[in-house]
Amino acid sequence: MKDNAENELLYEIKGTTGIVTFNRPAAHNALTFAMYDRLGEICASVPEDGSIRAIIVTGAGGRAFGAGTDISLFRDFKSGEDGLDYEARMERMFAKLERCPVPTIAAIPGVCTGGAAVIAAACDLRIATRNLKFGFPIARTLANCLSAANIARVAMLTGVGRAVDMLMTTRLIEADEALAIGLVNELLDSPDALMARALALAEQIATQAPLTMRAGKEVVRRMREKFAGVEDLDLVALCYGSADFREGLDAFLAKRTPRFSGR
Repeated sequence: MKDNAENELLYEIKGTTGIVTFNRPAAHNALTFAMYDRLGEICASVPEDGSIRAIIVTGAGGRAFGAGTDISLFRDFKSGEDGLDYEARMERMFAKLERCPVPTIAAIPGVCTGGAAVIAAACDLRIATRNLKFGFPIARTLANCLSAANIARVAMLTGVGRAVDMLMTTRLIEADEALAIGLVNELLDSPDALMARALALAEQIATQAPLTMRAGKEVVRRMREKFAGVEDLDLVALCYGSADFREGLDAFLAKRTPRFSGR
């Protein structure tokens, strides 16, 4: 499991920049549970001695940052409790990402959906290529739900109205709109240009006051935590334990359109 995670989520250090790469390009960099765990471990292990001054998170292949969680991994889910365990595992990873002591940059080449989209939202800066497609199509695919914390991560960037729009319409936000609404900070013309810009941003960050940036990160994290301070366990269990969730999973694996019943 660890060997697979290390092959599917790469980590290298260039100068004072750590680079995390989701490395499943044939699957649009769909994320495994082990990949989520490894991302959290990397963020938690960043030293505070100044040897690393920024972290870049990106996706291999030039077509996708990440297509969310690999849906085949949900086959073993039997009840709402499995969904609660999954969301708790995800939240542990997000806590480590957001508490990373250095600025994080999401360099997004193309598709960025589901759990990968929340990872991008949880980073401090987001830049993308012009073929960006960002969103959460779960209401027409899997019939699970986003946790309150994950909705808050997106809504803090886009506003509540646009976050709800993405969830209800399941449409994917494209590059120009993403820039206009503040979802991303810059657009680049190619994956190579994207990575060059991410490295340039990391180099700029390395010249700036670490404590000032860390304080800013922590203030935003505390604001987000307060914003998300609502109970959602009943809703998570309801969705993951539903017949619709099983139907969405079965339909996806069979490559057919799901027939949801509201049960």
